[in-house]
Amino acid sequence: PGPSGVPRHTNRLINEKSPYLLQHAHNPVDWYPWGQEAFDKAKTENKLIFLSVGYSTCHWCHVMEEESFKSKEIGEIMNEHFVCIKVDREERPDVDKVYMTFVQATSGGGGWPMSVWLTPDLKPFAGGTYFPPEDGVHRVGFRTVLLRIAEQWKENKDALLESSQRILEALRHTSEIRVQGQESPPPAKEVMDTCFQQLSRSYDEDYGGFSKSPKFPTPVNLNFLFMYWALHRTTPEGARALQMALHTLKMMAHGGIHDHIGQGFHRYSTDQHWHVPHFEKMLYDQGQLAAMYSRAFQISGDEFFADVVRDILLYVSRDLSDQAGGFYSAEDADSYPTTTSGEKREGAFCVWTAEELRALLPDPVKGATEGTTLGDVFMHHYGVEEAGNVDPMKDPHQELKGKNVLISRCSPELTAARFGLEPARLSALLQECQQRLSSARAQRPRPHLDTKMLAAWNG
Repeated sequence: PGPSGVPRHTNRLINEKSPYLLQHAHNPVDWYPWGQEAFDKAKTENKLIFLSVGYSTCHWCHVMEEESFKSKEIGEIMNEHFVCIKVDREERPDVDKVYMTFVQATSGGGGWPMSVWLTPDLKPFAGGTYFPPEDGVHRVGFRTVLLRIAEQWKENKDALLESSQRILEALRHTSEIRVQGQESPPPAKEVMDTCFQQLSRSYDEDYGGFSKSPKFPTPVNLNFLFMYWALHRTTPEGARALQMALHTLKMMAHGGIHDHIGQGFHRYSTDQHWHVPHFEKMLYDQGQLAAMYSRAFQISGDEFFADVVRDILLYVSRDLSDQAGGFYSAEDADSYPTTTSGEKREGAFCVWTAEELRALLPDPVKGATEGTTLGDVFMHHYGVEEAGNVDPMKDPHQELKGKNVLISRCSPELTAARFGLEPARLSALLQECQQRLSSARAQRPRPHLDTKMLAAWNG
């Protein structure tokens, strides 16, 4: 903002309804929403389009805005050479899908923020996700990419258009489902067996899930495994499908991806152990995971899974529900660590120092090993360390230095034995600790809540 608190810049996004687009309404970038006005400007001025797609609770979208879209200098480069369009992927999943298919096919990965460069007739020719503002050892910076693309358009326009056409034709070719001659598509059983074998090969035997890192919950995979088990109950493959699904769900619920104090599940884990998550919470993850944990309980009869379902539904009904009915879209990863903090940090609402926990849980525990406090029991069970339990490699901006992301490190039986307690007594003690920490956390500034209610996500 300027000296009087009035924003220095205001662009066309100020007239939009999406919380994500409104977050960018005062960037020095001359953003347009997706629509005819922007397309006409690109055609009339023969300018390339820079398309940026994200959503309001996306951590890396905030990072790229802070570093690049709020920069006057980068804003000037963008405004001079491109027509810049912002899209909320939750508002326009159709636009997101088209260009994400391109980014995944050409770069081997995808995600948000998605950054795509288009010709004036909306054909993509270059793309990626998050770009740091300046060149680094391993990555080219956003400013460099902008200037290089602008120069290419000026000097080699025809080559660039030709290359765009070639890429699109190749994509079209690979996406066609072709049946050779008179052959019919493969039978469903063969397709299911192939899917099962692929999941079985990529399965992490120790921690569950289907990759090393990052690890997403992928409820669709788990649903497939439950279905595969139902069709092959008496075979070793069926038994393995069930074991893979149940073990994955159990490890996720023990992990830091699960909010042990505020309930619900975070978006994904940055590591193999489900420990350090990206902290945003999405409505669609809660919905799908509630269904998967329900199914796990129905099949196994294990009350552990039923408790997780209650936990997810408590979070959704308390934090993502509108009083008039309907469910909000998501909760952000970033928040102010304290009411006086000047800048937001990822996970600030959810993480703890050992010192904080000791101060909040000082009570001696009757009947436990002498000198044991509530803090000792809780910190042991949830893997809390004096210097913090987050691997610095998973914390590139040092936002979690000295902090702890709670993760169930021990079974309740082991923790109980360690302190000479009965398991039922331990359960009551941990519940008391959780309630106390929940009250303490309620004093912290909350993350941004995206109160958009999308019909598709509301059933």
